[in-house]
Amino acid sequence: MGEIWVRDGMVVQHELASEALRTVPAHPPSALPAPGNVVARGTPVGARANGGAGLPAGTVPVDPCRESAGIVSDLCLRVAAHLVGEPTSYEGVVIDLDWATPLQLELVQAARAIPWGEVVSYGELAALAGHPGAARAAGSFCAENRFSLIIPCHRIVAANGIGGYGAAGPALKRRLLELEGVRL
Repeated sequence: MGEIWVRDGMVVQHELASEALRTVPAHPPSALPAPGNVVARGTPVGARANGGAGLPAGTVPVDPCRESAGIVSDLCLRVAAHLVGEPTSYEGVVIDLDWATPLQLELVQAARAIPWGEVVSYGELAALAGHPGAARAAGSFCAENRFSLIIPCHRIVAANGIGGYGAAGPALKRRLLELEGVRL
């Protein structure tokens, strides 16, 4: 499913393993580990031989008293549900935004409010954040988003098409939108 970096109970980065999205996961979310169980970092849930991330770089700490282990397990379950097309919310997931400018904080808030299965343009996102005319800033913000699904920049499109999706590219963006029933 990708990798999740957590520090002090806060997500500092999340990346999807885009190869894992080329196939439908083999296991429904109900077959995934229960909350509190350790999930290997970097391991795409249900990845098949023809797609998936490489070997994990490490694992979530086994020590159950570690504050970060619970948030990672919960987030992994949410991401797995999302990747099989189940409407998923990331409400309550705390992310590190110490790097963000006031404009970026407003863009984060506006982007996180976009509901499952809906899209807005970069210009509309800027307007929702209280900055009409800042479409380019919204696009730049989305291109550098390091919280994949938590800040759902895949739901933000160009006025004339799908737009980019940072280094992951528009094919992954299109696949994520298709999981939500959006066809562009």
